[in-house]
Amino acid sequence: MFRCLSAGLLALGLCLWLPTLSHAADPQPAAQAAPTPKRPTVGLVLSGGGARGLSHVGVLKVLEQAQVPVDLIVGTSMGAIIGGLYASGMSADELEHEILALEWGDLFDPREPRQLLSQRRKEEDFEFSPVLRLGFRNGEFRLPSGAVSTRALEAMLRRYTLPTRHKASFDGLPIPFRAVATDMETGQAVVMEHGDLAAALRASMSVPGVFAPLELDGRILGDGGLVNNLPVDVARRMGAEVVIAVNIGTPLAGRETLGNLLGITTQMVNILTEQNVQASIATLTKDDLLLLPPLGKITSADFNRAPELVKIGHDYAQSVREALKRFAVPPAQYAAWAAQRQAIADTGLTHGGHVGALRFEGVDAMRAQRLSRLVQSGPDQGIDLPQIESDLQQLAATGDYEQVDYRLERIGSRVDEALVIQLRENSWGPNYVRLGLDLRTDFDGQGAFNLRLSHNRHWVNSGGAEWRNRFQLGETLGAFTEFYQPLDRRANWFVATWADASLKRVELYDTHGDAVATGKRRGVQAGVDVGWPIGLQGHLGEFRLGLTGSARRAEPELVSASVVDQTTGLSTQRWREGGVRMALISDQLDHANFPSAGHRIKGDLMVGRRNAEGVVGTDFVRLDSTFNAVGSWGPHTLNAGARLGYANQIPLGALDEYSLGGFQQLSGYRVGQVTGNYLLFGRLTYYRRMPWNVGVARALFAGGSLEVGNAWADRHDIGLKGLRTGSSLFVGADTGVGPFYLSLVHAARGYTGLYLLLGRP
Repeated sequence: MFRCLSAGLLALGLCLWLPTLSHAADPQPAAQAAPTPKRPTVGLVLSGGGARGLSHVGVLKVLEQAQVPVDLIVGTSMGAIIGGLYASGMSADELEHEILALEWGDLFDPREPRQLLSQRRKEEDFEFSPVLRLGFRNGEFRLPSGAVSTRALEAMLRRYTLPTRHKASFDGLPIPFRAVATDMETGQAVVMEHGDLAAALRASMSVPGVFAPLELDGRILGDGGLVNNLPVDVARRMGAEVVIAVNIGTPLAGRETLGNLLGITTQMVNILTEQNVQASIATLTKDDLLLLPPLGKITSADFNRAPELVKIGHDYAQSVREALKRFAVPPAQYAAWAAQRQAIADTGLTHGGHVGALRFEGVDAMRAQRLSRLVQSGPDQGIDLPQIESDLQQLAATGDYEQVDYRLERIGSRVDEALVIQLRENSWGPNYVRLGLDLRTDFDGQGAFNLRLSHNRHWVNSGGAEWRNRFQLGETLGAFTEFYQPLDRRANWFVATWADASLKRVELYDTHGDAVATGKRRGVQAGVDVGWPIGLQGHLGEFRLGLTGSARRAEPELVSASVVDQTTGLSTQRWREGGVRMALISDQLDHANFPSAGHRIKGDLMVGRRNAEGVVGTDFVRLDSTFNAVGSWGPHTLNAGARLGYANQIPLGALDEYSLGGFQQLSGYRVGQVTGNYLLFGRLTYYRRMPWNVGVARALFAGGSLEVGNAWADRHDIGLKGLRTGSSLFVGADTGVGPFYLSLVHAARGYTGLYLLLGRP
C-alpha cells in the first residue's frame, strides 16, 4: 500500500489491484498482473479462564511469527485483558516480557505493602488476623465485596493503556476491540466498545466472589464469562468473516472437589461458563479455526505458573502452524499491516504532558483536602506515572477505599491534563471488626486460650478521627478503648485519649524457678497523649508524650505450703501510679509474622509517683524497649531480636511485666518463670520458607532459635554468669487466623518438650 502511495496513485483502493513482483530483477507491466484477491477480515476471539488465559500470549507470539494479521479482537475476562493490551498496541513479545516480570503473588494481595500502613494499622497485625475481618454498616455485618484486591491489577492496566486515553471508541485502537462483561443486575451481556479501556478490561474480569464487581456507566459489571466466555457472535457483528477462537476455559471439576461450599460455588460458575462456550463453538464454520491449548489441571488461580502457561500456548500454536497458513499473508503485506498498527499506537502519548489540575472524586472537600497530603503529584508538574502510582498506593494503604483509581482528562483544548483520583469508600465500612486467637500448650498441663475482638471506627468526624476498641476473653479478660484525633489539616500531629482494664490470672515463681503461688491481677489505666506521626500517615512510626495514671491490685489465691510461714509478702497488694510517659515506635517489617525484611523498634519510658497501701509514696522509673532486625537471602531468613527492661520499686506481684519464659521468650521455661526488676534478652531465629503452597496459609516455614537472657531483682546481681539459655526447633505457618508453631523446646535449667502455639509467641 505504501509503495502505491509513493508512486503517486490517486486512489487508495487501486492498491489492492496492483501487480505483484514475481522477480525483483524483471518486473512485469502493471496491466499484465493478476489482481490480488481480497483478504477476509480475521477476528480473534480470546476466552476467559483466569491464570489459564496467560497462554493467550503464547498463541499471539505464534500468530505474529506465522504472519497472520488480526483485524479485530474480542475478549472476555483474562482474554479481554490480554486481547485489549495487544489491541492497544503492545506486541506479543512486550506482553510476554511484562507478564513474566509481574509479581503475581503480590498483584492480588488484599492489602498494600505493610510498610506503607499507618502505625495504628501495623500494631493491630500483632494482635489480630489481617484476613478475618468484617464490616458493620447500617445495622448489619458485611463481608468485603471481593476476596482479593484488584488495585495493583488496575494500576497495571492503567499504565499499559494510558496511550489510548483520548480515543473516542475502541474502534480507534491499533486493532478494533471489544470486551464482554455481565450486568449483575439483569444478567445480560454487556459489550464494551468505548470509554475507559482500563476500566473495561477490569470489569470484564470481575470474577464473582473473588474480585469486587465494578460500577461503570451506571451498571454493576461482573465477569463476562458468566454469559459469553467465547464471544464469537460479537466478532461476527464487528465484521469478522473468519474467526480464530482460542478457548482456555476451566473444565468441570471432579467429584472430589464438591465436598465444600467453595468447591460447589466454583463448579456452578464453571457449569454456566461451559454451557455458553459450547453454544459459541457450535456457531463456528469450516472456515474458522478453534484452538484448544492443552492446559490440563492448571487452575484459574495458578498465576505463579505464568512462564509455563505462556510456553504451553506457544508450543500448541506452533503445532497447528499448518492450520494457520490459510490466514497468513505475504511478508510485504504483513509488514504493511504491522506498520499501520504501529503508526496508530504511536499517536498515544505515554510520557510527557503536564498536570494542570488535581481533583478527587468520591469524597467530600474536607476529606479530599486531608488526603491531598498523601499525594505528591499535582498541578505544575509533569505526568510522572511511577509517582502517580505511588500516590495511589499511599491512598489505598489507608484501608478506607475499595476502589482507588485515576484518569487523565484534557482541560479544554489545552495540552494540560487534569489528574482525577477516583475513590469509592468501602461498602462494608466505616466500622471494621477483626478477630484474633491465642492458643498455647506445652503438652504437660500448662496452656492458655484467649479470644480477641477489635472494632475500629474510621472517619468519626470530618477531621479524620478514629475510635479503636479491643476486647479479650480467656486467660486474660481485657478491654481497651482509644479516641485518636488529628489536630491540623495535614495531620502532622494528633491527640489520643485512652483507657485500659484487665483481669489476668498469674503464676508466681521464686528465684529458683519453682512455682510458689497462683493469683490474679486487676488493673485500670487511662491516659492522654500528644503525638507526632513519622512519615506520611505515620507509616514510618510515631512518637507520643503524655500523662497516664493507673490503679492495680494483685491478690494471691493459692500459696505453696513451703512459703506460707515465710515473710514473703504474698498478700493482697494495692497501688496507684501516675506520671509522664514517652513512647516511640517504628515498624518497617514486611510481615508481622515470619517477616523476611525490615525492622521494628519500640521504646516505652515512664517517670512518676507510686502510692501503695501502708507504704510512703515513692518515685519510680520504668523502661521497656524491644528491637528486631530481619534480613533474607533467597528463602532463608535471619531474625535478630533483643529486649531491655528496667523498673525500680516494683510491687510484689507485678513482676509479669518484666518477665521471660515461653516459646521464643526463653524457650524451655514456663511463661513468667524468670522475673525481676532488670531484664536483658536476646534471640537469633533462622527460618526457611518452604516451597509448598497449602492454600490456608501465606507460607510454610521450618527453622529454629537460640535465646539468651535473664531477669534480676537487684542491679548488683546482673552478670554474664547469670544468663540463661533456651532453644527451639519448629515448623510454622502464617495462617489466616494467626501464626502457627509446633516446636521442640529445650533449656538447660528449664525443661525439654513439645510446644504448640497459635497466635503471637
